[in-house]
Amino acid sequence: MGDRLTQLQDAADQLVDQFIACYYYIERHHELETFGPNDKIHDLKDNPKEVDSFPPDVFQAGQLELARDLITKEQQIEYLISSLPGLDNSEHDQEQLIKDLEEELRVAEAQRLDAIKEKDEILVRLDQVLRSIRRN
Repeated sequence: MGDRLTQLQDAADQLVDQFIACYYYIERHHELETFGPNDKIHDLKDNPKEVDSFPPDVFQAGQLELARDLITKEQQIEYLISSLPGLDNSEHDQEQLIKDLEEELRVAEAQRLDAIKEKDEILVRLDQVLRSIRRN
């Protein structure tokens, strides 16, 4: 589950980055138009160009591509959310799953302790064999 949460956080961070990229694209490449009769477009001769207008078809194609990327990332986030445990399980099912996992953990721990005991016994026997070889 931790891995899924990390993936979800990464996807959310990427979505924010994509929103920022979309905003930057629109801010930097829109057409210079007036909204009312009193609006003026200033000619910035000394300052670097703040807006690098794209032709309308190029600008719209870029917007469409950015929108598709946003939709794809949003769908990825939805998939990750749907794959999180617990959304389709009742509280009782989750408690039962935890109990089952605890039992599996107890069995695995017992196996681990048995393996350690067996290892220690083998080391003792190996030590005895090595000592008997040295004596002869």
